[in-house]
Amino acid sequence: MNQNILFPDLQQVDTEKLAVRFDAQQAGSLISCFISIADLEKRERVALNTEEAILAAFAENRFDLEELAEEAIEEEDFNASGEIWVR
Repeated sequence: MNQNILFPDLQQVDTEKLAVRFDAQQAGSLISCFISIADLEKRERVALNTEEAILAAFAENRFDLEELAEEAIEEEDFNASGEIWVR
């Protein structure tokens, strides 16, 4: 894992984007990373109907999601809004 990219233990459900937001820090910059709730449901093979269930599913997959986000950051795979979306 690249020590230049840090992931604080902060995540939140973004109801507007229907996703979980988790941030990364690289060289002093804050990078917004997301995974859609639908993609989390695919990983878990179950409907996630509450914020608690969504965040629990995120916690179970956190390591893999951070690795995917790290790869996307290193490849500069940002969307037009400067966000990273993992699947």
